[in-house]
Amino acid sequence: MELKLKFMLDPKIVSKIEDFVYLKPRTIQEIAQLINRNWRTADRYVEEISTEYGTIAVRVFRGGTKGALKIVYWASVEKASSSVFQESIENDIMNSKKKEDFSAFDIFQHVPDKKRSCFVTTEEYNNIEEFSKLLLNAKKQILYFSGNLSIINLKNKNKDMFDTFEKLIKKRIKIKILSRVDLAGMDNIQKLLSLNKKYGEVMVEIRHNLHPLRGAIIDGKFIRLKEVKEPTGKINELNKRMFIFYNINDKSWAEWLSRIFWKKFSNSIDANKRLEHMKNILHKKMEKGS
Repeated sequence: MELKLKFMLDPKIVSKIEDFVYLKPRTIQEIAQLINRNWRTADRYVEEISTEYGTIAVRVFRGGTKGALKIVYWASVEKASSSVFQESIENDIMNSKKKEDFSAFDIFQHVPDKKRSCFVTTEEYNNIEEFSKLLLNAKKQILYFSGNLSIINLKNKNKDMFDTFEKLIKKRIKIKILSRVDLAGMDNIQKLLSLNKKYGEVMVEIRHNLHPLRGAIIDGKFIRLKEVKEPTGKINELNKRMFIFYNINDKSWAEWLSRIFWKKFSNSIDANKRLEHMKNILHKKMEKGS
């Protein structure tokens, strides 16, 4: 099956819009005049640039009224943080590669009580139904931090996480993923990317990146993070593996973490390129073995 062509972005127009917005926030009408297109086309360009590259974002003022105004602003990929706390956490995330190197609680503790909750369990599959429901609430996009996409193999008698991802594709929810793309997790990557071919459109994009986060940002508004605590073997300390799931319903923190995601995503290698190189290595190994 051939993949359907999505809305085609003209690179020159993309660059023109980004340069225009970088100088100062702009209205959709100003962008339409800049690129000599109608309002709808300009709005579509803004939406696609925001979704595909994360360099610009939109804020609606007086939403739901006749005087509603869409303002497009630079998302500041280079500088994600706006406070001392965020900057410190950002540095920890950017300089860490393993989940053991960072605690999601460091983010959670700064979120107001009314906008956060958590769930603790000794079995990860106990999280499947709630997490699946959260993902399926997405209206537009999911940004996903993963280790090796082993999440797609989780299932219980009621839910199957791979089925959840497939439902998201059917709903036309775009999914961007940062994951380790190596020989060990090769099957997981290929399995999830196969949904693009199955449904004839690129809705899942995976890029290779080593990072300490595990979780998702849903529609730029809601964060779900996972932390795993391993038993220490010491007296009076943790004697069972513990999974902690943090829910953060705070748009400002979700926007901050989204900027960190895009910062990493923009500098990461496409999974398809990595897979191609790995397949060549495996092919040569088989030839040599024969």
